[in-house]
Amino acid sequence: METFEPVIVAFVCNWCTYTAADLAGTSRLSYPTNIRLIRVMCTGMVDPQYVIKAFLEGADGVLISGCHPGDCHYINGNYKARRRIKLLKEILPRFGIERDRLRLTWIGASDGIEFAEIMTQLNDQIIEMGPSQTRLNKAI
Repeated sequence: METFEPVIVAFVCNWCTYTAADLAGTSRLSYPTNIRLIRVMCTGMVDPQYVIKAFLEGADGVLISGCHPGDCHYINGNYKARRRIKLLKEILPRFGIERDRLRLTWIGASDGIEFAEIMTQLNDQIIEMGPSQTRLNKAI
């Protein structure tokens, strides 16, 4: 039996989490290679449709990560993202997607180590959950 390697899509803030990912790379920290980073200017710009589309297109997990609350370069973008994630977690089960497959984190620009740790934890969590139903249905 082949090992399951999840597809994880991460929408990351340009100013904080993406910079932390860059720091993790330049510091030669390792994290799973199956995480696909999508750089957005702010997590507040991540439309819920993007998250749902990622799942329906076969993602096993989605991460949205940005600046710590109160540190947003766009003043309140991360608060907007937090409200959207709360609503998305209520809607996802209607699509047959478990709530735990969506995660919101705050990673500052200087937190390269934390970035690598969270990516590894998320990957392990999704591996434990197994492939998403939408991915399995798409494969059929």
